[in-house]
Amino acid sequence: MLTTLVTIKSRLGLDTFDTTDDPLLTNLLKHVSARFSAECNRTFDYGAALTYEFRADQINILVDHPPIELVSKFELKSTESEGWTLLSAIDYLLSPQKTLIELAQPLGESGQLGRVTYNRGYILPGGTPASAGQTPLPDDLEQACIEQVAYWYQRRAQLGLMSVSNDSGIVQQFQSSDLLPQVRAVLKHYERWVN
Repeated sequence: MLTTLVTIKSRLGLDTFDTTDDPLLTNLLKHVSARFSAECNRTFDYGAALTYEFRADQINILVDHPPIELVSKFELKSTESEGWTLLSAIDYLLSPQKTLIELAQPLGESGQLGRVTYNRGYILPGGTPASAGQTPLPDDLEQACIEQVAYWYQRRAQLGLMSVSNDSGIVQQFQSSDLLPQVRAVLKHYERWVN
């Protein structure tokens, strides 16, 4: 998850030892974390020895779990019966943001698949980097998650309501309970575009 329950409770001014709303807050946090991944078309958490498949004629590989920490191998597959063949001495360059692998030449042809194995992603709040090359989750992304969870929690009784009228005919309109504008602005910086 993109922040911790303790951080959310602190932001809301809730007592750490009062666990009454912990299940609700945890579910909201899980939902917001998953929504951020879906909105940005990527996964944020760290993983080792992950694989990403692509058409072998591509030279720019936009992985789904940036930033890239380490590329360990490239493989090529022509048919299912042959399976994956390990390739050696592949020249590549990581983009400055470590989101793109730029190959000096394609691994193969359009009828073949390429696969890269790499370590990637952010160390999420509450986690500890195991090596110097690992990147913690950016502060603006964690703060966006905190604010979105707090917003939904504070308006939990209004979720799904568009308006309410009282006996005197006064209609109260509610703001959409979707992502906050400032949250959307932060997420724009982390979107992953694919072909």
